[in-house]
Amino acid sequence: MHTVTLKHTSDESGFTLIEILVVVLIIAILAAIAIPTFLSQTNKASDAAAKSQAVTAETAAETYSTDNNGEYENMNLAKLQAIEPTLNDTSAAKLSVGTVTKTSYEVTSESVSTGDKFTVIRTSSGVERTCKPANESNKGGCPNYTVAAGGTW
Repeated sequence: MHTVTLKHTSDESGFTLIEILVVVLIIAILAAIAIPTFLSQTNKASDAAAKSQAVTAETAAETYSTDNNGEYENMNLAKLQAIEPTLNDTSAAKLSVGTVTKTSYEVTSESVSTGDKFTVIRTSSGVERTCKPANESNKGGCPNYTVAAGGTW
């Protein structure tokens, strides 16, 4: 009995064009799903950095008050940065100091990448945290924002 051995020629090995196209299509679909998800996570991280900066500024303002007989008068950005040097970092968020009186202050941190603003307002009756997204269709770190009522965080 003779055994017939089939020999494969070199041009029969490898992947077909259809197989390669299917793999490329699958990779393209996964990339189309993953890239927008990654970008939204980057924006969330930037908003979180702005919120953190606002809270750090709040803590520095309270320290300023403690050093000045419980008053906030004459407090400004430079004085807060002297108390807390991390407030000098403007790579993710930019801090500004608003209205300051003896018993109240306002600090706002704006996310560099999204433009969302996170504000801490201290009055004699307590602390209020408000937010305003730069783009109302993408509320980012201010998910409960409405034009009529504003937003809190």
